[in-house]
Amino acid sequence: MQMLPQWLYPWVPSIVLGAQITLLIVGAWLLRALFGRLVRSTSTRHGLPPEFTFVALLAGKIVIYGAAMLLVLDRLGVSATVLWTAFTGFAAVAAVAFFAAWSVLSNIFCSFLIFVTGIVRLHDHIEVVENGQTAGLRGQVIDINLIYTTVQEHSADGSGSTLKFPNSMFFQRITRTWPGEPPAPVVAPTGAGAASQPPSGGATP
Repeated sequence: MQMLPQWLYPWVPSIVLGAQITLLIVGAWLLRALFGRLVRSTSTRHGLPPEFTFVALLAGKIVIYGAAMLLVLDRLGVSATVLWTAFTGFAAVAAVAFFAAWSVLSNIFCSFLIFVTGIVRLHDHIEVVENGQTAGLRGQVIDINLIYTTVQEHSADGSGSTLKFPNSMFFQRITRTWPGEPPAPVVAPTGAGAASQPPSGGATP
């Protein structure tokens, strides 16, 4: 202070406050950039889907910039009581939204578990069944996103359709997998064709 001119004394608190706020903002930006680089390198190394990378980057940005905003408000003189009231109100709204969107959030969490545990991978031939005795829905996995897994179904008659399984289903059902092409599903004959077939072991009239 002794080295500064006397006319600058009234501005010193404002200059210090501005410098602190600037450092907080620059620090938050650098931390967000570092976190983004870490998430992208991890996604590239482990082959995570773009949707997961987007959600991780968005969550990190919200947390980092939210914390920086709270620190800036604290330096501006906003009382801790006001901050705590705002935080508890936001937490209550977030809790209500969390329970309201539980099914969607559970699928997002299960998508993370799928990529970590490897229970289902792209191009796997799978069958999702209720138990180990009855046949279920089968096909080849062609896409996995944050909400559901897309399976291309192959029928014995050559037709096929696209099935979309919620990611949480893989942790509630039994899943069969094959290292290569699965055995063709058996299609029981129906209609006139079934009536015209002779019984097993019998003679044709």
